[in-house]
Amino acid sequence: METALREAGLRVTRQRLAVLEALKERTDALSAQDVWAEFRERGETIGLSTVYRTLESLQDVGLLDSFDRDGEQAYRFCSTSHHHHLVCLSCNEVEELRAEIVEEWVGRVSEAHGFEVTAHRADIYGHCAGCSG
Repeated sequence: METALREAGLRVTRQRLAVLEALKERTDALSAQDVWAEFRERGETIGLSTVYRTLESLQDVGLLDSFDRDGEQAYRFCSTSHHHHLVCLSCNEVEELRAEIVEEWVGRVSEAHGFEVTAHRADIYGHCAGCSG
């Protein structure tokens, strides 16, 4: 994790390492409140505002992806390669989709409309197989 922070141009701090460790093995997205609650359960002292700032800074440098969850941001440690997501609204699980699946569609739509794409993000929200069945 220290290497990832350095490569992203961030100083290695206890708080950044703790937040990355809390998210690195998870497949679901956590809000700042969720992360903070986990720290409190483990007896770690870290302020809620520090958790918010840390999550935002980690997202800004591309180490975390964020998702809207009922008007609140939830975060997940994702791969650094270009990808998209399936996001379950019930259990907050996030599955990464290979970029190629979406890229073809983006190319067809932009070409059909004479639109020059400079960036895009595709997060598909719904219910995973475990929650919809």
